Amino acid sequence: MSDVRVVFRKYGGALHWNHPGRVLGDDQHGIWVAVPGGTVARKGEGPAVKWETHAIMLFPRDAWWTASFNAAPHRSEVYVDVTTVPEWRDDEVTMLDLDLDVIRMRDGRLILDDEDEFAEHQVLLGYPPELVARAEESARWLMDEVGARRGPFGGAHLKWLAMLD
Repeated sequence: MSDVRVVFRKYGGALHWNHPGRVLGDDQHGIWVAVPGGTVARKGEGPAVKWETHAIMLFPRDAWWTASFNAAPHRSEVYVDVTTVPEWRDDEVTMLDLDLDVIRMRDGRLILDDEDEFAEHQVLLGYPPELVARAEESARWLMDEVGARRGPFGGAHLKWLAMLD
């Protein structure tokens, strides 16, 4: 296991959510990173926020998203950010957060979140048309996969989460 810095940025390079993690391993879905309860994160240079519960993050090798699988009692079970393909640089994984989020709540509800922010940032930040198309395509695919509990969203995280208990 090795320490890693998880760094989300916004289009244009502004620092977004960032926090430490620990690489647990990899499989056919990508690279799995532990973010234990008590981890301190920041949104940009904002105030420190302490995660209350354990989470396991998944960084796929060639897909436009990153996923967090949250331990109970966190209200969301799965939280997927639509992002550019995660890039690994030494002890850091980084990607551009493209606003859209696919969330599966503990009660099974499936939510596509922040569509308004995505529309606003297309204008304010000048998202190129190909970036918009990839983000929308990823969000549609994620709604299907997360909702149907297919692929990495069907329990693949459980063995990694068990490593934190």
